[in-house]
Amino acid sequence: MNKKAQTWLVAGIILLVLLIDQCLKFYVKLNFALGEAHAVFPWFQICFVENDGMAFGIEWFDKMFLTLFRIIAVGLFGWYIYMLINKQKTRTSYLVMVALITAGALGNIIDCLFYGLIFSESTPLTLATLMPEGGGYAPFFYGKVVDMLYFPLIHNSAGETLFFRPVFNFADSCITVAVIVVFLFFSKDLNNSLTKKNTD
Repeated sequence: MNKKAQTWLVAGIILLVLLIDQCLKFYVKLNFALGEAHAVFPWFQICFVENDGMAFGIEWFDKMFLTLFRIIAVGLFGWYIYMLINKQKTRTSYLVMVALITAGALGNIIDCLFYGLIFSESTPLTLATLMPEGGGYAPFFYGKVVDMLYFPLIHNSAGETLFFRPVFNFADSCITVAVIVVFLFFSKDLNNSLTKKNTD
């Protein structure tokens, strides 16, 4: 696949992931109360939670730091994709994985930057509204990430979930799956792209 085709493919993947991710988040944010859950299958639920942290609800650092970190990371991935397309002989399948990681990170950045401005606060008793008259629930950079995918696969005798407990979103899943695939099947591509062994 030539450079132009690879560029369009990467752009298409990123746009498609963002569209799916944001459509899911908008739907859940506007139609679910905070903490509300609906079982799709016994092993899969749509469960609305919000978090200030990283993937799967992890909260290790300050919110502003996390948002800035995500923005810098997406910028670096954008530069990396440009380098792969224009300066490397890169397998298209590897580019697809990098595009998925980039799109997933960008999807969560959108939540952090804008959701606090455009949505009212979600509570266990009230649904959020879009573009509320009094303004959103948080300033720029301080929006919460919307999560909704929950897979309670293994339970103990008391009915408590042992695995898998985190609630995550479509963007998180794209990042996680792509990272796993890269380390399992594209470690050579990753190593080559970070060295100066390849030439145009």
